[in-house]
Amino acid sequence: MTLRVYNTLTRKKEDFVPIEPNKVKMYVCGPTVYNYIHIGNGRPVIFFDVVRRYLESQKYEVTYITNFTDVDDKMIRKAEELGQTVPELAETFIHAFLEDVQALGVHEATKNPRVTENIQEIIAFIAALVDTGYAYESGGDVYYRTTKFAEYGKLSHQNLEELQYGIRIEVDDRKENPQDFVLWKAAKPGEIYWDSPWGQGRPGWHIECSAMVRKYLGETIDIHGGGQDLTFPHHECEIAQTEAVTGHPMANYWMHNAFVNIDNEKMSKSLGNGILIRDLIQRLKPQVFRFFMLSAHYRNPLNYSDESLKQAANGLERIQNAQDNLKHRLATASQTGDVEAAITNRIAAIARQFDDKMNDDFNTPDAITAVFDLVAEANLYLQQERVNGAAVQQFLDQLQAFDAVLGLLSQAEDELLDEEIEQLIVERTEARKSKNWARADEIRDLLTEKGIFLEDTPQGIRWRRK
Repeated sequence: MTLRVYNTLTRKKEDFVPIEPNKVKMYVCGPTVYNYIHIGNGRPVIFFDVVRRYLESQKYEVTYITNFTDVDDKMIRKAEELGQTVPELAETFIHAFLEDVQALGVHEATKNPRVTENIQEIIAFIAALVDTGYAYESGGDVYYRTTKFAEYGKLSHQNLEELQYGIRIEVDDRKENPQDFVLWKAAKPGEIYWDSPWGQGRPGWHIECSAMVRKYLGETIDIHGGGQDLTFPHHECEIAQTEAVTGHPMANYWMHNAFVNIDNEKMSKSLGNGILIRDLIQRLKPQVFRFFMLSAHYRNPLNYSDESLKQAANGLERIQNAQDNLKHRLATASQTGDVEAAITNRIAAIARQFDDKMNDDFNTPDAITAVFDLVAEANLYLQQERVNGAAVQQFLDQLQAFDAVLGLLSQAEDELLDEEIEQLIVERTEARKSKNWARADEIRDLLTEKGIFLEDTPQGIRWRRK
């Protein structure tokens, strides 16, 4: 089945055809680093990580760029409150962001460019817009002339008249039209700034990504992604800026994930119901939150609640136990004989089911259903007294291939590796044989503390993670 992607620009699913065969250029808007990320920020981070992983599993070479906005009004205000410089504030929260997403099993981006590292490219981009009449200077600021770009509104499917009456726009006498947006902001006294042809100042928000996409990926990219809230104005403005300069489509596929609600209410500052990811993963496994995020289709709203997290934990435990059971039986299984054709065929059918669902606009909840089908088949096979090691390995390999895409069974850095657990179990067994009860109890306590539980089985002691 051909990969089909829902394109926000056309509002329909389209066959995915990359610009270059077997290569994908992908840009996902990153955070403004003035605070810790909340669970709403976590959805695009996790989902687009899965998109990237799946593309790589299909043998695409993916260049994955996600940026840091490390200077803007919110950062300036926050730095003033804390008595820090803007660069100091940025370093703190970039480090925190990378810590949080690593805990969530997110693969490192090909590059994380920062706005402050690309000021000259941004200034050059703005200058090109001014030279071609798409932008104008007013009182030290530079604005984009939206009326000159005939297709402004094509991503959000609104026209300028609808935009004028459908959103709140602050009156600004420096603008030719209320819908015009800022590209360069003149610095106020005491603010961080850079020199430019229009005076001292800093970039507006939208121009940053246009400049960095072009610099790191080229004039047209395959996939541009982000949260639904970025469709307008951020991505709309990116299109207007980029396509005015290059004359080419900025991206062939625009992808946006829906919002996360909390107990059926929209997450907002006014309600005070935001939940930071670093607080959440102090009380549950990061993989539980990742499972929860993938349990609904990315274009559907997702409701966060204690009950939904409990269901996610139970689902994840089923998969984890299956992997642990397979590893345990592999150690004692017969290594002789070919795998029954029925088993091989069933595993292959489930693998096709997984790919079919992922090829249908990255349908992760149905892909997880395929994982559970594999788990059920594996558990049924393991009920036999004697099992074929090659068959067990097939089940295990397929489960791990699924996990290479979904990232649900990734271990945190402080977890014991499988080999370390096996060594401790051997040491505990020897300690018991020599009646060194203190050491045996010490090892059991260590394993329990790490969430490892021991069970006696006909095949010997087996272990599983909590």
